[in-house]
Amino acid sequence: MSDGELVGIVLVSHSAQVAASVAELARGLAGGGVEVPVAPAGGTEGGELGTSSALIAAAAASVDRGAGVAVLTDLGSAVLTVKALLAEGDELPADTRLVDAPFVEGAVAAVVTASTGADLAAVEAAAAEAYTYRKV
Repeated sequence: MSDGELVGIVLVSHSAQVAASVAELARGLAGGGVEVPVAPAGGTEGGELGTSSALIAAAAASVDRGAGVAVLTDLGSAVLTVKALLAEGDELPADTRLVDAPFVEGAVAAVVTASTGADLAAVEAAAAEAYTYRKV
């Protein structure tokens, strides 16, 4: 399987370090198999806390392989930024979805599922299912 068949994942956080660390964690836990295109989009262009439409759009373009792009976010205004980009209609790849999932657990589930060659709907479902993971 080539990466041309894989769903891309974008991780949007208010912190560049958090986005990059969650991407690294998700890739590491997915194992040594197929490398899923994952891009962090954290912080602002100036390195401050916040979100950036430009960074999110660039990250989505960088992971788009034609199978869709799943976008996971950390907090409220990141959700609003992605929704605004989706409403624009031309800033993100055509088959981009904002995924309602917990940030860390959802990212891991999304990357692991995408690594199997699953389609965008399956990746989205796996990430959303992470809400049910119990810790006790």
